[in-house]
Amino acid sequence: MLELEHGFRVVDVGATLVGEPGGSRGRAVAPDRLERELRQAGVVRAVVAPPSRPNESGYLAANNAVARRSVDRPFVPFARLSGPRVPGDPPDERSNPGEHPDTESVAQYGYDDRFHGFAIDPTLDGLPTPGTLDALGDVGLPVLVTGGHGFPPSRVADLCGRGFPVVLGGVGGDPGTRELFATAVDLLERHDDLFLDTGTVRSRAHLERALREHPDRVLFASRAGEAHPNVAVMTLLTCSVPEDTMGRAFDGNPSRVVPSLAP
Repeated sequence: MLELEHGFRVVDVGATLVGEPGGSRGRAVAPDRLERELRQAGVVRAVVAPPSRPNESGYLAANNAVARRSVDRPFVPFARLSGPRVPGDPPDERSNPGEHPDTESVAQYGYDDRFHGFAIDPTLDGLPTPGTLDALGDVGLPVLVTGGHGFPPSRVADLCGRGFPVVLGGVGGDPGTRELFATAVDLLERHDDLFLDTGTVRSRAHLERALREHPDRVLFASRAGEAHPNVAVMTLLTCSVPEDTMGRAFDGNPSRVVPSLAP
């Protein structure tokens, strides 16, 4: 096991767990296999959320299934939210009609001890309304945000300062989004509640810059369920940064932002 080789306690803020068999396209990993792959990579505990499902309304069943399949496993379930607003539209515009979580739904998720945070993918699932974002602030649980060209870091910054930690992922995985990751690192100077996850970052130079400039704001994520977690673990292990900094990214920072990941 890698855990025995590198000596770090590793926790993960970015794994995907399919709620039910046949409930996803692509690489659908059953809970037992996900747990086994994480263990092989030395990951002792992981945040899990259902995958984004564009053009499909509602995540209630998927969220409940993920919570159910996390019982007695080293998984920390997050509830995925969709929203009626298309990124770039005015706050009062509802461009994506349909059933989406409202303030009451957020409160139910937030005060249900089965869930420890939220996940949103604005490009695929839309943005919550301002009222729903206010409800997220009232709850105060961390929100994982998937960025990219459709929702760049400059837009992610609009979610900051609302009373909940924002953990940005999804950028830095290919040459087309590495510039976005660099922009996200710059934004850490201005937003104390913004964090970056390492899940898709494959450029060691960009990752090392983030770790050196903001050692308290980088959180390890594996993207397990979509890719084998060994890849993300090895990418971080090969960075030329102090051991203390690496340990903070693997454990200290994620456990601070998501207390359920702590020992």
